Amino acid sequence: MYKLPAISLLTLVMASTGFAANIESGKALSVQCSACHGKNGISKDPEAPNLAGQSALYLEKQLVDYKKGARQDRRMSLIAGALTMEQIKDLSAYYAAFEITATPPEIK
Repeated sequence: MYKLPAISLLTLVMASTGFAANIESGKALSVQCSACHGKNGISKDPEAPNLAGQSALYLEKQLVDYKKGARQDRRMSLIAGALTMEQIKDLSAYYAAFEITATPPEIK
């Protein structure tokens, strides 16, 4: 059996969806995320991760896993379960578009 390199497989999966992400739509959808994940994807809730600046691929996978039941969380399973794949891509693209900078700690 021939195995595709991971990047080729990823390209095939992404190309097969047939639509490009819409960041404006993602921003509109993000209103429902802001209660837990913060207005701009920066959470003040220690139990909710920051979304801003995360990889779109990472965010899509997490939302799909909640949608399919591979990950479980009372709130996230309900929210992700109601999203279409197009909405998942739009939300992921929106949060991935944030530019985040980090300052490493000064160690003496």
